[in-house]
Amino acid sequence: MPFLNIGGRYFLAAAFSLALFSCSSPEQKAEQVNASSTPAVAAAAKVQSNAEPVSVKTESNPIAETETATAATILSRKQVPILCYHQIREWTSRDGKVGKDYIVKPADFRAQMKMLADSGYHTILPDQLQDYLTKGTPLPSKPIMLTFDDTKLDQYTVAKPELDKYGFKAVFFIMTVSIGRPNYMTKEQIKELSDAGHVIGSHTYDHHNVKKYQEKDWITQIEKPTKQLEAITGKPVEYFAYPFGLWRSEAIPELKKRGFKAAYILATKRDEQDPLYTIRRIIASGYWSTNGLHNSIVRSF
Repeated sequence: MPFLNIGGRYFLAAAFSLALFSCSSPEQKAEQVNASSTPAVAAAAKVQSNAEPVSVKTESNPIAETETATAATILSRKQVPILCYHQIREWTSRDGKVGKDYIVKPADFRAQMKMLADSGYHTILPDQLQDYLTKGTPLPSKPIMLTFDDTKLDQYTVAKPELDKYGFKAVFFIMTVSIGRPNYMTKEQIKELSDAGHVIGSHTYDHHNVKKYQEKDWITQIEKPTKQLEAITGKPVEYFAYPFGLWRSEAIPELKKRGFKAAYILATKRDEQDPLYTIRRIIASGYWSTNGLHNSIVRSF
């Protein structure tokens, strides 16, 4: 049986080819078959390409390590719809036209959750999205992610019961300055959400624009709030949402060195070098009907 020498390590050509073939999409499989009449040559060609890295078990490496896909591979994967909610309450005369974009009436929110359930959507969480983007791990049919920004109390009192009704799980991006204040969630409520299987993410200390950060701001706005949330939940906080959806490239290494796996923007262009740190969401506007929301999900992703 022929062996391949790849990076100074030897693999059985047939086994290596099979591993590559099984990890590929149907289009990639067809390309591999056409590339060569022999599995060994096809496998070698695959390794030398810029396609998604794979991991192979060998006698010297019985537990294969998972390698991260290239940025191009991540960008090529179909985007998962991600909704961003802020407030779930009735409109008031003080809200104005812009404010209503961020406020969904409770009856409308209930109708939206029912629509998602009736339409066969399945909620996913950031770890699932991460595995899909970096490894190609399959997702449930019609996946969607629900996210809530800013720690508002109505996310707990109004949204949570509707999520529970349909078995939905969500991500709550917490602005720590507001914890325990009137009309905001308490530590105990945040802990309850985490214990129930929802994910708690960081949304800075006081919603300060990341584009304006100076050196000390990385500590005040990101490092300290993250530690506070970890103390509340007893779990690592590994996902971040940029205030206003605004980001800059200098923020990405700062997030990486503080242990964040990914970061979420709004409906703007993703970064071509670090797409995991510019994952798109759309704001669920208070102006949308239930059908309007569904149409926006389909069009935006």
